[in-house]
Amino acid sequence: MTTTNVGILIFDGVEVLDFAGPFEVFSRARLTPGVESRRSDDDAPFNVFTVAKYHDEVVATGGLRVIPEYSFSDAPSIDLLLVPGGFGTRPLLDDTETLEWIRATAARASRVTSVCTGALLLAKIGLLEQRRATTHWSALALLKSIAPTATVESEPRFVDDVVVSSAGVSAGIDMALYVVAQMHGEDVAADTARYMDYRRDGDGGCSRKAPPSP
Repeated sequence: MTTTNVGILIFDGVEVLDFAGPFEVFSRARLTPGVESRRSDDDAPFNVFTVAKYHDEVVATGGLRVIPEYSFSDAPSIDLLLVPGGFGTRPLLDDTETLEWIRATAARASRVTSVCTGALLLAKIGLLEQRRATTHWSALALLKSIAPTATVESEPRFVDDVVVSSAGVSAGIDMALYVVAQMHGEDVAADTARYMDYRRDGDGGCSRKAPPSP
């Protein structure tokens, strides 16, 4: 079994559920269904970890204090990059070091995802130009101003157009389950949601990129 390294960026002012929701999804996914498979990592298809600029404590929204597992300088290779949102994204729009780390990591990753206003950071480095995307409802206009050629969608819970972006906060759970389904099948995603006691609404309101015309 090939394990996918999921790197989740965290920073001061990160929205808690933006990173914790997908962390729960990816870290609890198992290829064998049932509760017992969650007692070990033997059948876990994802290795999930947090990354911050430094090893220093990060203060998330609400005052939650989190110690990142890795820093930019020592993080392992990342196959799936997740950029969450929160009020802390605004100062990062002018943080060259963080933007360059996202750019370099995204270039090497096989999948790039965002939750909430994490899309603003992807837009800032040009990853959403000529693509469809979404973000928190309060930041739709800001996203469009940063990525003027992007098609910003307000209705879907998440949008898949090379980059998978999701709407606000709790939508990141639906997005993560969608990615699990894409990579390991709907049965694995459904079993993960059942383990979490999370009720999905159909396909989660996904807006997918249309297939090319025949």
